[in-house]
Amino acid sequence: MSTAQMAVPTAAELPSIGAVLDSWQTDDGPLHLHTGDLGWYSLRDSEATAQAMRIWRCDDKVLAIGLLDGEDLLRLAVDPDFSHDDSLAQQIESDIDPSDSAVPPLDNAVFGKGSAIVEARGATCLVARLAERGWEADEPWTPLNRDLNLPVEEPDLRVEVAGPDSAEAWTAVHWSAFRGMPYTVDDKQRFVQRWHTMMSGPFSSWAQSLLGYDDSDQPVAVTTVWSAGPNRPGLLEPLAVHRDHQGHGYGKAMAIAAARALQQLGSSSAAVGTESSNVAAVAAYSSAGFAPHTEVRDLRRNR
Repeated sequence: MSTAQMAVPTAAELPSIGAVLDSWQTDDGPLHLHTGDLGWYSLRDSEATAQAMRIWRCDDKVLAIGLLDGEDLLRLAVDPDFSHDDSLAQQIESDIDPSDSAVPPLDNAVFGKGSAIVEARGATCLVARLAERGWEADEPWTPLNRDLNLPVEEPDLRVEVAGPDSAEAWTAVHWSAFRGMPYTVDDKQRFVQRWHTMMSGPFSSWAQSLLGYDDSDQPVAVTTVWSAGPNRPGLLEPLAVHRDHQGHGYGKAMAIAAARALQQLGSSSAAVGTESSNVAAVAAYSSAGFAPHTEVRDLRRNR
């Protein structure tokens, strides 16, 4: 095989890259980078998403797709047919962690010289190479999966597909769950615009944002589900319960609603991952019929 070359894609290439990434999603494979991860990142717009990505190609064939989810975290998926290909692993390794004497210099590397994390589940050879170079196991994550070939029950919550008119309610619930601070007018304006950008972006064709209401018609929980196409695993990214309404089983109900939505989109399973230390999240997904699998760990370089 010729040497794979790393490149930053253009925004116009994102749909075709997403289609390749979709084809790598399998029920018996790892929970690696999913098109839904790119979709959620696309809150920032298509240009920013393209600039955050790294693509490894060989003779116009895409062999690996990466997303820089921040300056020091690379989330990576490798073509399953090349997960044991050492020449590809060696090339990606040199782009991720070049030696101090590398030519050309570090300007072309994925990371600078500081600390870095690589999520490369299923990339067997690459993980082995980075471990040999002294990269250490990071915090454990628990992947969970629900088989959608079996019936999915009705959630104990009224759930609707969130359209443009629901953007303010959806973003307010998410903000409360993850920020826990006042949702100012400026915050609302920015986040609502980002939500619209995501839901009209290059990965939105198979996406649904869901909004759950309690018995008094208050919005209490949200999620977005991302299909990878028929008979492939779909992804929940993200799922959130309003800070003032936690502890009532709404997370479980929303996870069930997400599974039903993905089933209707033709997905073979519903997948999600959470930090193993988030015991409440693991328990909520498990109670919603998601089976936890063996813990996985990213690799960290400490410098």
